[in-house]
Amino acid sequence: MNLRQLRYFVAIVEDGSITGAAARLGVAQPALSLHVRNMEDRLGTALLVRSQNGVKPTDAGAVLMLRARAILEDFDRALDEVQSHGKQPSGTVRIGLPATIGSILAVPLVARCKAIYPNLRLVVAEAMSGFVRDWLMDGQIDLAVVYSPVSEAGVHSEILLDEELVLVAAPDGWAQDESAQTILGRSPLILPSGSHGLRRLLERELGLASHGVTPVIEIDSYASIKQLVIDRHGASVLPIHAVQAEVTAAQLEARRFPAPGLWRRAHLGYRSSRPLTHSASLVCELIRSLTAELVTGNVWGGARMADMPAPPDSNR
Repeated sequence: MNLRQLRYFVAIVEDGSITGAAARLGVAQPALSLHVRNMEDRLGTALLVRSQNGVKPTDAGAVLMLRARAILEDFDRALDEVQSHGKQPSGTVRIGLPATIGSILAVPLVARCKAIYPNLRLVVAEAMSGFVRDWLMDGQIDLAVVYSPVSEAGVHSEILLDEELVLVAAPDGWAQDESAQTILGRSPLILPSGSHGLRRLLERELGLASHGVTPVIEIDSYASIKQLVIDRHGASVLPIHAVQAEVTAAQLEARRFPAPGLWRRAHLGYRSSRPLTHSASLVCELIRSLTAELVTGNVWGGARMADMPAPPDSNR
């Protein structure tokens, strides 16, 4: 078995179709099918389940897919390290970001990277933190920012920053002297679903379930949550920076929770079981330094580095 066969197999599984993979690879379909049969003969087991809807890996095929990705990534890293030695960093670095962090970090990160390392290509994908975590564990991305530490073996996880969460409602949605907890207890809530990290944090820190508080709307989209709150369907809890524009435009009001406030911690992670490429290491350092700049420059509103004190208790 050789690297070409492994690349072909990975492409087939990713595409879910031998025909589609053949078109993407520029290889004749019969030749691609023959490669798979040769691999199955060599390993003595079926690797793909074929149906009218395409192909899926068998249990053995799923194991090979995981290992093949790791082998191909290590080989590509080796090539990148040798070819870029003493030269301008190049290659591709894949990053996964939660949507709220992507909205503030992705554009300046890409711009900074292009300015400093013009030959380096960034691929940025955004999703809920749990999906980003899965991408990292599956080897689909090189670097990840997630809202919980990744404790699995072979993964490095470090604290990136803390984000303050605030209660948000449409203007005039509460009395001036009402506390965030009181408003939370009497307002219809619009929150992400139970699988979302923010929802789990709120359940844990605010004890929503123990106080009989359940959301009237569950939706895994920050943009949709904000619009529903603006349209007066209920209140929600979101990061300060995610609602700053709407608060400034008087579309929303935000109220802090009493000291020490309600905070969510973001972590930067990458797989330590295999060394980062030189390019990925440079991007990792860019994320650290750019995050610090955005926080200390108050561009990333309601955020603090882990060693910074909490802001004074006040409402917004």
